[in-house]
Parts: sequence; C-alpha cells; structure tokens
Amino acid sequence: MTRQGAGTMGNSKQLLVVKLGGSSASSSDLSRWVRALDQASIPMVVVPGGGPFANTVRRYQPKLGFDDRAAHEMAILGMEQFGLALISLSTRMVSARNRGEIEAAIEAGDIPVWLPRDVALSAPEIAQDWSVTSDSLAAWLASRLTAKHLCLIKQIDVPEGADVEALIGAKIVDDGFADYLGPTSSVHVAGPGDLSSAGIRLAEGKVPGHVLQRHAAALAAAV
Repeated sequence: MTRQGAGTMGNSKQLLVVKLGGSSASSSDLSRWVRALDQASIPMVVVPGGGPFANTVRRYQPKLGFDDRAAHEMAILGMEQFGLALISLSTRMVSARNRGEIEAAIEAGDIPVWLPRDVALSAPEIAQDWSVTSDSLAAWLASRLTAKHLCLIKQIDVPEGADVEALIGAKIVDDGFADYLGPTSSVHVAGPGDLSSAGIRLAEGKVPGHVLQRHAAALAAAV
C-alpha cells in the first residue's frame, strides 16, 4: 500500500479531488476502483456520488410531494451513505466533514471521504435544488481547496478531446457544473477503460483518465 507522506495536505499544488460516481454502486467495478484509489501516492480527497440513495429521493419526490430544498438535503445525505460504504470497503479511507478534518486525514496518510452535508448546506453560493449534484459539489470543493486536479470517475468512457460543455450537454455532469469550477483545477474524466491502469497511475502520482478541455465559456463561469 502506498501512502502520501505526512505534512503534504495542504500542498494544493498536488492535491487531487476524485468524485467517484454513485452509479458504480451497481457495478462490479466498484471494489476495483476503491483498491485503485487506495494506492494513491499523492494527497487526495474522495467525493462520493449519490447513486441509488439519491435516485430513491428522485423517485419518491413526485409521490410524496416534498420540495427541491428538501430533496437537495436528502440527496446529500445519499452521498454520505455511499461515502460510508466506500470507507467500509477501503483500507485507507476515513470520513471528513470539513477542511480541518480533510487536512488532518491527509496529514495522517489517510484518504478523506468528504461527507458534505454540514458544509454544503451552509454555503450560500450552492443552489439547493437538482441543478447541483455531486459533480458540482466536487467541483466546488476542488475550488475551495485550490486543488490541482479534479477527476470524475464515470461508468462510461468519454472520448479524448471532449470538453466540459459537451459533458453538460450530454447530461454526463449536471447543468451547474461549470459554474462551480475553479480557474486553477484541471478536470479529468475516467471510465471503465481506465480502470486497469488506474492503480498504477495513482501509485505513480498521476491522475487516471484524460483531461477535459475547458473552453472560454467554462473558464469565464469559474471566475
């Protein structure tokens, strides 16, 4: 097992934020992605998707009639549920609710899994509706931590040369994603085709997948 050295947290020049899509919960790839992430040699934060937990909220909202604000909080709780599952599958992941806990985990050589409820619901700039999902929250966290890289792990392979706007248009990321991107983080996307090499790349301090292009519109939205 490879561990980043103590004292590296705050080195945002190397920090990697990884959003692990909740759709992986129903895939046999999930345990393999967790093992790959456990091999990371650079400081890393994992943002869990909502997966089946958030999908349950979507399914029952029209039946029960609760509003988008309630649905947003419930979906964030779904992210926390998936995050707890990831922690139980990992040898290195630990829960972290705020920047201080993220920093402490990385200082200890662990991989913090961000449980976003407390911070995300108290941030006035984060819309509390379905325009913001775990993708946007991962982008927001990467911006807040001035992370060097943001990697989105998806259950589909995105072609090289794709840009952020194309992923928004294809509903691969949510509509608000570009609004929450910071100007300094490079955005990577990784899919099933990248899984076999992901552990090796992470152990070498590299990011799985390939870089998404960020056009002027996305950069302008991030500033």
